[in-house]
Amino acid sequence: MHVSTTPAVELEDVSFAYRGGPPALEGVSLAVEQGAFVGIAGPNGGGKTTLLRLALGLERPASGRVLVFGRPPGTRGTPRVGYLAQRAQLASGTPVTVRELVEAGRLAVRGPFGPLRAPDRAAVADAIERVGLGDRADAPLRTLSGGMQQRAFIAKALATEPALLALDEPTTGVDAESQESLAVLLAELRSELGVTILYVSHEFGAVEHVVSRLVLVRRRIVFDGAPSELPAMWHDPSHVH
Repeated sequence: MHVSTTPAVELEDVSFAYRGGPPALEGVSLAVEQGAFVGIAGPNGGGKTTLLRLALGLERPASGRVLVFGRPPGTRGTPRVGYLAQRAQLASGTPVTVRELVEAGRLAVRGPFGPLRAPDRAAVADAIERVGLGDRADAPLRTLSGGMQQRAFIAKALATEPALLALDEPTTGVDAESQESLAVLLAELRSELGVTILYVSHEFGAVEHVVSRLVLVRRRIVFDGAPSELPAMWHDPSHVH
């Protein structure tokens, strides 16, 4: 079996600053192999979300180069990316169901016009089943717990059949048990689908045992390796210098 050696995500000597602000990232180089489950952690304001946004093409670097599957982000023909933004949620009064939310994710693949076809409906149903919400598919999203709502948003991202799944602080406001089950779910998705996962969080306890690699960011990359190699003093990213 041929395995591609092209990284899923590659940053080469990337620097970035928001307008009028100090550098958010300086001289960052990072290559994420296809099929990896990478945790990106660090203190608030340390640049981890900025790194993710650069990798997805949502921001452009001031200097350096970003590639996704060997091409600039957003290039036609690049494998699809599923993105769960920070604090993804709907207005509390919105009556949308789980299925309707996930169908909205499918529109990124097939376009906004016309009814969903059989392959689209199959992809939506598969995504809902994979996150364990098959029995809640027609429930209003607002009736679900915080952890289940996050699973629904992950299903929305999966409906695009992505090669790369990027999640920014997906467990904010979610209880510890739901954080653990979410980590297990993501590990299963990586194993079953071969999807590359970038998981951004200010703390990484819930995913430490399932990620293949941990990257700590504080304007620069200060650690990049297996979680087991992380010095004890850095298990709280606020201690990263």
